Amino acid sequence: MPAMPELPEVETVRRALAARLVGRRLTSVEARRPDLRAAMPRDLKARLLGRTITGIGRRAKYLLIGLDDGVTVIAHLGMSGRMLLYRRPPPPGPHDHVILGADDGTHVYFNDARRFGLLTLTNSKKLSRHPLLKDLGLEPLGEGFNGAALEAILSGRTASIKTALLDQRRIAGIGNIYACEALFKAGISPRRQAGALGAARYGRLADAIKDVLGRAIAAGGATLRDHRQPDGELGYFQHDFTVYGREGLPCPGCDCGHGGGIRRIVQGARSTFFCPHRQR
Repeated sequence: MPAMPELPEVETVRRALAARLVGRRLTSVEARRPDLRAAMPRDLKARLLGRTITGIGRRAKYLLIGLDDGVTVIAHLGMSGRMLLYRRPPPPGPHDHVILGADDGTHVYFNDARRFGLLTLTNSKKLSRHPLLKDLGLEPLGEGFNGAALEAILSGRTASIKTALLDQRRIAGIGNIYACEALFKAGISPRRQAGALGAARYGRLADAIKDVLGRAIAAGGATLRDHRQPDGELGYFQHDFTVYGREGLPCPGCDCGHGGGIRRIVQGARSTFFCPHRQR
């Protein structure tokens, strides 16, 4: 099972960090290595120390930590990154690369065993134009995300709908797991052409995407090998997977087991799980 955190896992992290850190002043900053996926700012400590965190947002799979001097910290968890919250911080381990301490004693460890994550700084007023964010598509949990919006951004696309859902330039933050789950809930075959679903299917799919993501966030995300919530708790949505990772098993309330159950195919080098009986 892949370990990359998807939108629900990142949103779970955002909410946990916001509850503990917004309004807090950073009293210690330790960068224990110069880079992750990309080089970290050399003046990271100087620019963060003494600053107050004014808000913590999310864009797709990026965490956005706003500071009181008009700077935003952009963080990405990569494949295995975690943000761990402590009241009594333990001795740092070999994969604890950035450690932030707040004025109430809270500490945040940015732990990333594979070092595919990143942490950088930018001017908050220029955030939407930052190279990491400027080409991202619609937020699937945003108010403007509906069937009509989905139809508009996928119009003319000849790729499969499953592949199109993973295109971050069109829809931001949906990964492999939740694309599979949403397509199942909407009753749409992952092989269908993205630009030719029809209004009814686009509407069902938009609703399914919002529902699946919302339920996953409420469950604390899915535990994907390396992912844990910042307080160390596990995510539980993997217990509600209907098709993902269930090749050969029947899907809920379906007799597809008599025909071999849930199938797995490969699309764009990613495993797709679906029920050929219920998804047309």
